[in-house]
Amino acid sequence: MKILIRIVISAVALWVAQAVVDGIDLTAGSTGERALTLLAVGAIFGVVNAVLKPVIKVLGCAFYILTLGLFALLVNAALLMLTSWIAEKLDLPFHVDWFWPAFWGAIIIGVVSWLLNLFVGGDRVGDDAPDR
Repeated sequence: MKILIRIVISAVALWVAQAVVDGIDLTAGSTGERALTLLAVGAIFGVVNAVLKPVIKVLGCAFYILTLGLFALLVNAALLMLTSWIAEKLDLPFHVDWFWPAFWGAIIIGVVSWLLNLFVGGDRVGDDAPDR
């Protein structure tokens, strides 16, 4: 259930980013197609972040420290561009034009995801325990 919630949160964040940032395009036709595309791209974005981000953090630890964490903005933009590339290879109508839309889009996605996770709840100890 948590995975589905995270995919929906990513999809909503991607939707906000494509609505706000010129250069992030979603060209699906109907509302249903747009929603399914955003869910698919949200899943791709989640997998890309889950697989590559920890590796990049370990390998680029010095850059994170030297730039006081600003390197994370570049990494997030690059991961969004990679997500766009994978989506294009899978014939999904989602495209990020170049670096700057990816940069601003990654910031918006991060903020929206953070805000939505505040309402949904985070990874606290005991979250998997049944309600009493």
